[in-house]
Amino acid sequence: MTWADVSLREFQDALASSAPTPGGGSAAGVALGQAAALAVMVSDLTLGNEKFGEGWVISEQVKAIAIPMLEEGLNLATEDSEAFDKVVDSFKLPKDTDQLKSERRDAIRSATLGAAEVPYRTAVLALHLLKLLPELASKGNPNAASDVGVASLLASAALKGAIFNVEINLQSLPEDYGTDMRVGLPNLIEEGRIYSRQAMDAVRDRLSNQ
Repeated sequence: MTWADVSLREFQDALASSAPTPGGGSAAGVALGQAAALAVMVSDLTLGNEKFGEGWVISEQVKAIAIPMLEEGLNLATEDSEAFDKVVDSFKLPKDTDQLKSERRDAIRSATLGAAEVPYRTAVLALHLLKLLPELASKGNPNAASDVGVASLLASAALKGAIFNVEINLQSLPEDYGTDMRVGLPNLIEEGRIYSRQAMDAVRDRLSNQ
């Protein structure tokens, strides 16, 4: 089963349960997909309308990356749950001998690394979308400026929420695990902050000039 196969209520109930999964990482994946969906909607409301011609190029750019995210966000939500389930399972491995303890430790580390890699991918995709939203807010259909604002908030939530999940997993691993992610995280955090603010400023500016 994937989270794409259940109803919104079923996913919400699963998220509210005390089960280990789905959790924040899966919620971040869903938020990414919803951000992408709103961005596609605004782009479609801009394209083809001569009044909003200056927004056609950015709308096409948004659609090019956002349409695949409709599926990718849901896939990442499922993958995040599956990755953390592997972490839970690894802690249940036997540890009766030194050999078994060593195998269990390696399994835990491997699963934990996987649990960091999935939300890292979510964060990277969220930033890609977020970078385009300030211009979409400024040049897209002004009647949908508030929708760009919600898309920006959801993309920012997906980015920041995914980063939290990367960090909590990397913190439990030796420093030589996930080195690429450790190097990339500061940039994701800083650029996320910059583009989140730019998007909010662009939305507010567009709304005030309606």
